[in-house]
Amino acid sequence: MLRTSVLRLLGRPGTSGVSLLEYSSPRHYSSGPLGAPDDGRGARAFFTTPIFYVNAAPHIGHLYSALLADALCRHRRLQVPSAAATRFSTGTDEHGLKIQQAAAAAGLAPTELCDRVSAQFQQLFREAGISSTDFIRTTEARHRIAVQHFWGLLKARGLLYKGLYEGWYCSSEECFLPEAKVTRQPGSSGDSCPVSLESGHPVSWTKEENYIFRLSQFREPLQRWLRGDPQAITPEPFHRAVLEWLEEELPDLSVSRKSSHLHWGIPVPGDDSQTIYVWLDALVNYLTVIGYPNAEFKSWWPTTSHIIGKDILKFHAIYWPALLLGAGMSPPHRIYVHSHWTVCGQKMSKSLGNVVDPRTCLDRYTVDGFRYFLLRQGVPNWDCDYYDEKVVKLLDSELADALGGLLNRCTAKRINPSGTYPVFCTTCFPSEPGLVGPSVRAQAEDYALVNAVATLPGQVADHYDNFQIYKALEAVSSCVRQTNGFVQRHAPWKLNWESPVDAPWLGTVLHVALECLRVFGTLLQPVTPNLADKLLSRLGVSATERGLGELYFLPRFYGHPCPFEGRRLGPETGLLFPRLDQSRAWLVKAHRT
Repeated sequence: MLRTSVLRLLGRPGTSGVSLLEYSSPRHYSSGPLGAPDDGRGARAFFTTPIFYVNAAPHIGHLYSALLADALCRHRRLQVPSAAATRFSTGTDEHGLKIQQAAAAAGLAPTELCDRVSAQFQQLFREAGISSTDFIRTTEARHRIAVQHFWGLLKARGLLYKGLYEGWYCSSEECFLPEAKVTRQPGSSGDSCPVSLESGHPVSWTKEENYIFRLSQFREPLQRWLRGDPQAITPEPFHRAVLEWLEEELPDLSVSRKSSHLHWGIPVPGDDSQTIYVWLDALVNYLTVIGYPNAEFKSWWPTTSHIIGKDILKFHAIYWPALLLGAGMSPPHRIYVHSHWTVCGQKMSKSLGNVVDPRTCLDRYTVDGFRYFLLRQGVPNWDCDYYDEKVVKLLDSELADALGGLLNRCTAKRINPSGTYPVFCTTCFPSEPGLVGPSVRAQAEDYALVNAVATLPGQVADHYDNFQIYKALEAVSSCVRQTNGFVQRHAPWKLNWESPVDAPWLGTVLHVALECLRVFGTLLQPVTPNLADKLLSRLGVSATERGLGELYFLPRFYGHPCPFEGRRLGPETGLLFPRLDQSRAWLVKAHRT
């Protein structure tokens, strides 16, 4: 259970700073809520990204989806360390008209195009440290089996019928659009052309005999599901948007195309004249990777959390839950929705030539640096803007200067010549604030720091649960700044280890700062795994001491033994994160000395 001390800071009217602290009995971390979160899933958790379309190379939006899922999954593993308790899938969506057309335009067979682009996604995710347990391709035999079984179940339940389907079809989005979602705009020849109101992609009127899913029967069940679980779709604006959509007409859904028009896909069982609709095909991947149609999938499905972009919300929040309900299954546990990335205020597009290559960014800013930037700056509720200067400024400020500078200060031989975790002196820093005496050196702000860091793991866990990873990183960054302020305030470089007056307080200042760094390193593991490993290794924290269940912060302050006290620090590892803007590197060097 996460248990923390509670410090309430009270300021006098008309003054700045802290004038009084009220303190309750200290509490500690153990293996309760942080070790086994009470979120309705038990020990197991299954995270998914969308499967990414292979008609073009990956961009930072794809990487952002994967990083969000990866961070959620890694944080869950810190809570529940068993490798068998967490699964995480990603992959590539390789069927459909767009793939068929893109392959033809490139003079390739569809399989060649799919192999080439899927390999690019796999390479990117390996390089970015995406810790997925499965990478699925919809061209795999196991997926065809799952899709055709799912189709057979819908048909057996009387939810599919063959009929004439007509409407505006958008090839770019692989879907039919209602009349209200179509507008006209001038084409290249000056003629008025129908386009999707939301995306601007061209649409054409299509009329053909297809299999149709009785989607109209599921409006009320979908409304009951969403109204009964306000967190089913997060953030809340997207939950509200789906409920608003469900107030509109919900027509039955075409779930196949004529094979003469679309041959690159999975055939409808028993009817080779029809190909299964690419979105139905793609959505079933979430079942394929957990063993569907074998019975093992049943123990994983109720734990599923989808991480998706807002452009595919309708498919995941209306069509997919309706299909699942039709097949006798429950909707996913959670649907986490994120917005998009723009570049210097403009939407990324090949025509503008501003598509950002994520692999170039990983090389330029380091893997952990770019992971940190996207997850620190990305806010799921609204679109976020990318430009190089923003990346450099953020990483230099928060990773190189604040966090790296703090580690360098506390481990420098001049200040910490023994290279150990120094002893914490309880007479210098008593657990009861307000005590006076010749040895007491702790100030009101120092107790505020202890409280902030003690409560930080719980705050971070709450932010992860609410799909606010950026807020988790804001909270860590704020505590890093507070810790730097603590070190700056007490200036250990001005204290003397040889002095019987200075030495106990000097050791205590370093002990507190190193304990704060240990918490920061532990909490940064889901976002910057390599940097966090480097930090924790420098502190001498072993691999078995890095979970949230083992995160006992500053136990000596609370009257308990500290396993790190007196322990030798790990070997010197160089700069934690080298500055990207070398024009100001001399300032950092001067700061360290």
